[in-house]
Amino acid sequence: MTTVGRAVASVVAGFARLVTRAKVQCLGELPMTEQCIYFANHSSHMDFVVLWSLLPSDVREKTRPVAAADYWSKGLKRLLACDVFRAVLVDRASKPAAIGSDAEAQRSRAIRPLIDVLAGGESLILFPEGTRGNGLEVARFKSGLYNLCVARPGLKLVPVYLKNLNRVLPKGGFVPTPMRSEVTFGAPIGLREGEGREEFLVRARATLLELRDA
Repeated sequence: MTTVGRAVASVVAGFARLVTRAKVQCLGELPMTEQCIYFANHSSHMDFVVLWSLLPSDVREKTRPVAAADYWSKGLKRLLACDVFRAVLVDRASKPAAIGSDAEAQRSRAIRPLIDVLAGGESLILFPEGTRGNGLEVARFKSGLYNLCVARPGLKLVPVYLKNLNRVLPKGGFVPTPMRSEVTFGAPIGLREGEGREEFLVRARATLLELRDA
C-alpha cells in the first residue's frame, strides 16, 4: 500500500468507527497476527468496511476484503475498493454450470484469486452468504468457504457477527446514518479431518448464530 493509500485508509477507518460507534466483543483468543479468514454475516455495504476498520493497522495492511464487483467496480467506489481496501472483487453475475465437471471448473476459477491471496500470506474478509440479508437472519452458506479450507489445509477461520449495520447503511442507501452497532469476534474454527462440505457449512453458520445470540 502506498503512503497516500495508508493515509486514506486511516481516514476511512476512523470515519467508519465514528459513524457506527461499534461496540466490540472478543469471545476467545484471536489470531490477529496470523493468517486467517474473517467470515461474517452480510446485511450492508458497510460490513467489510467496518470489520476491516476495527483490525489493528498492521493487520489491516495484510487483510483483503472479498467484495462484489457489480457494486464496487465503478467510480469512487472502485478507487476505494482497489487502492485503499485492496479488495478482491468477485463476479456474482455469472451462473455456474448445473452439474458435472464444468460446474467444478467454474467453482475452481471463481475462488482462484482468493487462493492466490492466501498463498501470498495475506488474510481475507469473506461473507459466505454471498449476498446481503435483512440483518436478522443468517442465510445458508455457499460453498466457497469450504473450498478455500480444502485448498489451504490448516487455515484458521474467525467468525464475526455484525449487528445493526443494516440500519447504518440500509439497502439502497448512499449516506451512512450514525448509529450504534456491535461487532463480535468468536474463537477461531477450522475444517475438521474427514468433515464433508455440508456438515462444515452448517457448523460454520452455527458459530455466527451463537455469536448473534451471545
